[in-house]
Amino acid sequence: LKPDDLLQIKAVKYRQKRSLDANAYAWVLMTKIANSKDIYSSKDEVYEEMLQKYGAFYEDEDGYITITVKKSVDMSKVDGHWKYIKDNGKFASYLMIKGSSEYDTVEMSHFIDRIVEEAKELGIETATPDELERMKQEWGT
Repeated sequence: LKPDDLLQIKAVKYRQKRSLDANAYAWVLMTKIANSKDIYSSKDEVYEEMLQKYGAFYEDEDGYITITVKKSVDMSKVDGHWKYIKDNGKFASYLMIKGSSEYDTVEMSHFIDRIVEEAKELGIETATPDELERMKQEWGT
């Protein structure tokens, strides 16, 4: 290898991907939530709210990934999902939220559990605890 060809390798603990079954069920519940409340116009709005409330944040070796922009920036036009942290009057800071398709099993389990709680509060029928556990443990591709 030439000096210009050196690689930096990072080892991370392997976590199995979440099941497609669990992800599909999360979307079923978010659709039911959207249909049961007048404040949402779509399941995508419910998804964004669930990410804001219960989502997992991107991290790298330096910690959480954040962005600081002029306070006037419309973050809905910035690709990705962002959680407002704070502003100083001129600039605002945001955490980058992972989309659920990128969650590992621990993150997806937490996300689904919170969505189930929200659905139950609205009187929406949900899967039994055993069915939920099976979905969270079964692996899809």
